[in-house]
Amino acid sequence: MNIARSITLTLSVAMLTLVFPTRMSAQSADTTAVKQDTIVKKDTLHAAIKTDTVAKRKQKRDWETWRPSSKRALWLSLVLPGAGQIYNRKYWKLPIVYGGFVGCAYAMRWNNMMYKDYSQAYMDIMDDDPNTQSYNQFLHLGNKVDESNKDYYQDLFRKRKDRYRKWRDMSFFCMVGVYLLSVVDAYVDASLSEFDISKDLSLRVAPSVLENSEEGKARNPFKSSAVGFQCSLNF
Repeated sequence: MNIARSITLTLSVAMLTLVFPTRMSAQSADTTAVKQDTIVKKDTLHAAIKTDTVAKRKQKRDWETWRPSSKRALWLSLVLPGAGQIYNRKYWKLPIVYGGFVGCAYAMRWNNMMYKDYSQAYMDIMDDDPNTQSYNQFLHLGNKVDESNKDYYQDLFRKRKDRYRKWRDMSFFCMVGVYLLSVVDAYVDASLSEFDISKDLSLRVAPSVLENSEEGKARNPFKSSAVGFQCSLNF
């Protein structure tokens, strides 16, 4: 009996020894296959991303077929004057836009300075203080303000003060007008970029027979048709 039990135990140990290595080797083979599959997928994904990036870098914008967006041009011009013209690639308009702004700013500054000077001169000539005579700088050489001409110079300085104030305000509104014109120009220019104009722009004049109405034919059959010229404009 002891011999039989020993033989049975030996066989059991041998079978376990044969079964466990087989299962372990199968599990390790499955793990290796999964790892290799994951590595292959990652390499494929990286290769696809790299290829897409290289293709985007190589792809260049075709400026001959490119058309600007009117909304983008509008918003760019609202944020920064002249940006819409740059976006539309109309660089020659930039000196006009910025020249208008500089001219209006200079006019506004000059008129404001003259308005302040004439305002001070008007205030000085209207008071009775002999120490305030800033108006003398506007007088011609040899001229002086006295009781005989004081009313004349008071009216003169008042008119010039009001005139320079009006010109200063007009300069400001002109600057706003230049700003609005730059915005409208950028929007219209971008919109017209998609307007199809045929290269066949021609005017053709040819003789033609003009048919009168049915009422005219009934009244006078000899005047049912007439000869004239027909113009056609292709664009």
